[in-house]
Amino acid sequence: MNPNLANLLCDSAAEHPDRIAIRLDDIAIPYEAMEQVSRRVAGLLASKGIGRGDRVAVMLPNVPHFPMVYYAALRLGAIVVPMNVLLTQREIRHYLTDCEAKLILVWHDFASEAEKAGAGTGVEVLQVEPTRIGELVAAADPIDAIAEVEPDDTAIVLYTSGTTGRPKGAELTHSNIGSNVEACLGLFDPGERDVIFGGLPLFHIFGQTACMNVAVAVGGEITLLPRFDPQKALEIIQRDRVSIFMGVPTMYAALLHASDRESYDISSLRLCVSGGAALPMEILSAFEKEFGSPVIEGYGLSETSPVASFGRLDMERKPGTIGIPIDGVEMRIVDEEGNVLGTGDVGEVQIKGPNVMKGYWNMPEATADAIDPEGWFSSGDMGTIDEDGYYKIVDRKKELILRGGYNVYPREIEEVLYEVPGVAEAAVIGIPHDDLGEEIVAVVSFKEGQSADPDAIQAYVKEQVAAYKYPRYVVVLEQLPKGPTGKILKREIDLSEVG
Repeated sequence: MNPNLANLLCDSAAEHPDRIAIRLDDIAIPYEAMEQVSRRVAGLLASKGIGRGDRVAVMLPNVPHFPMVYYAALRLGAIVVPMNVLLTQREIRHYLTDCEAKLILVWHDFASEAEKAGAGTGVEVLQVEPTRIGELVAAADPIDAIAEVEPDDTAIVLYTSGTTGRPKGAELTHSNIGSNVEACLGLFDPGERDVIFGGLPLFHIFGQTACMNVAVAVGGEITLLPRFDPQKALEIIQRDRVSIFMGVPTMYAALLHASDRESYDISSLRLCVSGGAALPMEILSAFEKEFGSPVIEGYGLSETSPVASFGRLDMERKPGTIGIPIDGVEMRIVDEEGNVLGTGDVGEVQIKGPNVMKGYWNMPEATADAIDPEGWFSSGDMGTIDEDGYYKIVDRKKELILRGGYNVYPREIEEVLYEVPGVAEAAVIGIPHDDLGEEIVAVVSFKEGQSADPDAIQAYVKEQVAAYKYPRYVVVLEQLPKGPTGKILKREIDLSEVG
């Protein structure tokens, strides 16, 4: 059997041709129509020279064009490189050159940065503007055949930053994502009559696997929201009779705090799914009470396709935990020497299973550091396991900041801060924030006799990175605290007056 993920759409179109696949307000596209358009998109891509193994960058928001392009590229055996629409020229250029993309499809509203990034790289930039792209697709010859792929062939290259500051491309195979979809089907029990809320960005692996691929696998409906707004989300839940809501903690908090939530009919909800960060227990309990729907929490990373563990409705629910490993996946807690720890001991979470990535794109050393010879992936997260096998994340080994559901890696921002003339030392730290989870603070010191205005520093960084990454606060100190080896000690920086 051909494991190509494009079969998800093809099979559902054959079985449920008239069911709505994708909805965006007044636009409703049945499965058969989406499959037919996707075949023509594949023809358009092929006319651009795209074939098996070629990398196709996709920089689209939550619009119907995303799944059409996604499955079209996979149909050809090409590799999809999803990209956040908020990325800047600098970030886009790195992604395009690192994976040696042939083509980037970018939503017209975000095309400026992509055009500048693509200049001189040889990467063709194709703007996706509804009218113009519709004409190009309609004129293309459809491709009916789905490329035969091996389970271990790469389907997606998903860029994720790390402690080095250089984003790495996690290679997720058709088998990686396919196995994760199967596990999610068992967890959420979706069916063709389910309507899934599509507010999670489809360019992120959570929205891509757990929302889009899961819905398409069963012939369910995805109702899209390109930019999350709690009032609009409530309207969609009521209007489209959403039965499965998927979100990150900030979305749950926003819905709970929406001033007129009582005026909306949300009785269609049967299940809510949370991931991306720990959901505060007070938010979880209040949400379940107000919305009348159980919330299950899970855990995973880009490198694990993403789901590794989840709470389950048929087992005891323990708020504050991330549940137990999903079917086919193993997890364990280890110390710094790799020894497996017991109940209650804090150590690093390791994951093994069919969901673990193939490796980092063209980075064998980083891959070897992350995945040991036995296949155990080191998550960088610190956790515990209790007597019932439930895992809990207690801290992050990596200095990852989770702002509004988005990952921000301090080192990446620190690299930009060091470009500011006169900056001698820089540290980026996350501080608690009621709505966003964490907010970003940059702390800098200057070389003797030099200085810069904090607003100017902030403005420079804002130009260089995506909008969710730049520091909202800039603190200037004479010098940053350091340990005996000269390493900056972030934990000793007093930020009590910030925020």
